[in-house]
Amino acid sequence: MTDIDDAATRLLQARGDGRPRPAPALADADAAYAVQDQVARTLGWYADGPARHWKSGGPSRTAVQTHAPLPPAGVWASPALAGAWPFTLRGIEAEVALRLREPVDAARAAGLDLAAACALIDAMAVSIEVVDSRWAEGLQAPALAKLADLQSHGALVLGAWVPFDVARDWSAQRCRVRLGTQAEQVFVGTHSMADPAFVLPAWLRHATRHGVVLPAGTVITTGTWCGLLHAQAGDRVVVAFDGIGEASVQF
Repeated sequence: MTDIDDAATRLLQARGDGRPRPAPALADADAAYAVQDQVARTLGWYADGPARHWKSGGPSRTAVQTHAPLPPAGVWASPALAGAWPFTLRGIEAEVALRLREPVDAARAAGLDLAAACALIDAMAVSIEVVDSRWAEGLQAPALAKLADLQSHGALVLGAWVPFDVARDWSAQRCRVRLGTQAEQVFVGTHSMADPAFVLPAWLRHATRHGVVLPAGTVITTGTWCGLLHAQAGDRVVVAFDGIGEASVQF
């Protein structure tokens, strides 16, 4: 069994019985992405076509960005009710999601700069990325193991779509987060790349690299404005971005 097969088997077992497995050692990001693909094929997540929802991000503009396609069953419209969805963790990231206005293939993605990539976006929405882990080490698992586990993805909640504002001053963007009965927390201009659209060129090249054509309507959520916060079972989480909208999920 290869390291990729071993990692995929552990993730499939964890998803099957809800018991986290020890994190594996993986050689590089290509191996982690191969694990993502193997788990998705085995579970039939994208049998009807390319993934329609993704997450992408990085700690800074100079760092390597990472990407993950998201299982469709865990993408929910706001207001969302998590119900019996199996979470080990309930990490909360307040994000802005972007939506493609038209299809993109590898040839087109190859030459995109930020301005050209922004021209491909028709709408934006508030999103809540719920962070979870299938690894026994949780968020302390090695970075490549977390990447293999869809960047520690648990679920994605999407608010209402509004027209994308390419000229928006993201440095002044206010984000507000409420977790259960805790006091509201406010964040202003705190996206790690200063502009959520910055992820677009790298993501589009990654997502189309094997000849996939991303259809119009494909969604990318673009990284946290609030770091990683922690909700508890029973909490109602509300995230609002001034001038964009809000999203909520009840755990």
